[in-house]
Amino acid sequence: MSHKGSQSAILEATKSRSHFSGRGAAKGASGYVNPGDVSGHYDFIKRSGESYSISPPEGGFEKIRVGAAWDSMYVEETALFGLIKKKKKANIDLDLGCLYELHDGTRGAIQAFGKMFGDSENAPYIHLSGDERTGDSEGDDEYMLVNGQKWSEIKRILVYVYIYDGALDWAQVKPQIQIAVPNEHPIVVTLSAHMKGLGLCVIANLENIRNGLVVTNYTEYFPGHNEMDLAYGFGLEWDDGQKSSL
Repeated sequence: MSHKGSQSAILEATKSRSHFSGRGAAKGASGYVNPGDVSGHYDFIKRSGESYSISPPEGGFEKIRVGAAWDSMYVEETALFGLIKKKKKANIDLDLGCLYELHDGTRGAIQAFGKMFGDSENAPYIHLSGDERTGDSEGDDEYMLVNGQKWSEIKRILVYVYIYDGALDWAQVKPQIQIAVPNEHPIVVTLSAHMKGLGLCVIANLENIRNGLVVTNYTEYFPGHNEMDLAYGFGLEWDDGQKSSL
């Protein structure tokens, strides 16, 4: 999608702020990584504003995988003196999306609703896997593939998740973004704070700095897309959750 050419497509696809996905409930997270993991297999970015940098390898990056996972299990106490606990699934559906900007000034969005999955071989060189409907698949619940050989064309990728259905309680699902780069430990970006009542959370920013990759934890909450766009200066026009022509 381009900054201008995709406006009508997104307008048709994004009908309202409260119905971002509409393609079924993703409830679970087989790929969720416990933030307390001390195995050394992961590099965690847990605090807002904290960054992690990867220098460009010789020959450039290969594919960069940006995945979303969430822990949709919460503990509920039984009535037996509060001693017995059981786990129950939280009925919450999340969607993964991003705003992107290329070095030539092209800007746009990628999201499952409207089947705007992007393209890994052509601009914007980012492709969304789809909308995970059960959350029970192995690995990331949803993911985007970035064409590393075209990383020099990309300026920034703002990664967010959106609660489509269910209580707006981020502490209940604890979403995380996982970035996998060949020959590097996976990077896991977790929320540094939780908030109720706002349906969209920007979790991470991927930025091209001298063709290296800098991942920053943002953990910032918004009521919708327009507020997010205004905060990060993409310049796309939204009308009550709908993106309109410029």
